[in-house]
Amino acid sequence: MSFLKTKSLKINCGVVGVYGLPHAAEYAYLGLYALQHRGAESAGIISNDGKDFYAYRGMGEVASVFSDYDKLASLKGYSAIGHNRYSTTGASDPVNIQPLFTNYWGGRIAVAHNGNITNYKTLRKNLESSGAIFRTESDTEVIPHLIAKRREKDFIDRLIGALKRLKGAYSLVLMTDDSVVAARDPYGIRPLCLGKLKGGYIIVSESCALDIMKAKYIREIQPGEILLIDNKGPRTVGNIEIKKRAMCIFEYVYFSRPDSKVFGENVDKIRRRLGRQLAWEQPADADIVISVPDSSNTAALGYSEGSGIKFEIGLIRNHYIGRTFIIPNQKLRDVDVLVKYNPVRGVIRGKKVVVVDDSIVRGTTSKKIVDILRKGGAKEIHYRVSSPPLISPCFYGVDIPTFEELIAYKHSLTEIKGIINVDSLGYLSIEGMLSVSKKPKDNFCTACFTKKYPVMGDNIPRS
Repeated sequence: MSFLKTKSLKINCGVVGVYGLPHAAEYAYLGLYALQHRGAESAGIISNDGKDFYAYRGMGEVASVFSDYDKLASLKGYSAIGHNRYSTTGASDPVNIQPLFTNYWGGRIAVAHNGNITNYKTLRKNLESSGAIFRTESDTEVIPHLIAKRREKDFIDRLIGALKRLKGAYSLVLMTDDSVVAARDPYGIRPLCLGKLKGGYIIVSESCALDIMKAKYIREIQPGEILLIDNKGPRTVGNIEIKKRAMCIFEYVYFSRPDSKVFGENVDKIRRRLGRQLAWEQPADADIVISVPDSSNTAALGYSEGSGIKFEIGLIRNHYIGRTFIIPNQKLRDVDVLVKYNPVRGVIRGKKVVVVDDSIVRGTTSKKIVDILRKGGAKEIHYRVSSPPLISPCFYGVDIPTFEELIAYKHSLTEIKGIINVDSLGYLSIEGMLSVSKKPKDNFCTACFTKKYPVMGDNIPRS
């Protein structure tokens, strides 16, 4: 597993597309580096110089995969697409590394995908029965197969025909011989945005990837929009029928970087509002507020602002834990949390502490954090969560565990309070969570809190 995130929640992927910039692969590398939090199992870049496609992909984090500059230098051209991966469909295996590439009757195409195609199994079965041969276990591979099956003369028409067969979440970047194309599912579940740098254009999952390139944020790719970038610049060339929007609220709660602009709003501001709302809904008699670093930092600041209780740094997180860290024996089974967090005893000793976390998944990490704080001398621990209880899995590109693994699916709040050993426990309400965005409340997917799935597919339970 990756230690970039502290919970057992993994977003599916991050994607980057670059058009019209010399050494485009280097910009794609920078974008992937900024999006490392969205996927650390593997990374890959495919570039295009107008004559040929060049690819390099590998298992591991971006800096590890491209540790040798010669690997980047070999990726020639003014166009490139890149991908970071966590597996939600298909095993963690080199065969599933993206971007994917194919050469078919209509030309060459590379594709990188963030999301999860919920009717993937049905589509793959139908394609295989008509002679298609799959090389990977990834749901992404159905996309080039569906494109290749189309017979329209124009690539965009083939792409639209293929996308209309998909259900679920997809934010895509595709590269052809002479263009880069971005496409987003009609529900807008996963983020995708457009930026500009000098004479070129960039597509990224989050705006923080534009910042590292010093590119200018232009706008979101709209739900259902297909955006073509070629030598004429970017333009909308198609729209899949726009359904009721269902943007993933967990992008705000946990996944996106706080310095990103996602779904048109600043994540940092949203998280501060979540924290303030949590303080109003779930007050606590306490001396200090601390966060579970790093994803809860901003919500904890908001809680402090909303409650008037002083914010302190009560836990220090070790940022130097790599993917190769190995627990040597069973006696050290708790070391996975102990090496990540250390209590600031001078801050918490003898204090009544509010701990602000963004979510509780299985409860195992929360319990260990509470134990660390108690051993560090905390007098009382009041656990506050800036989202509602997680009661159902996600099928749209987040590796949220099965129903049975989610602590809030099996246990009441009173039971959870006892399991993680806190003096009080409070979650943010669904209504409170949705109130912090300027967008209409019914524009968000809340399936992991409600079991109400906005788009169905293979194996998704009906609410």
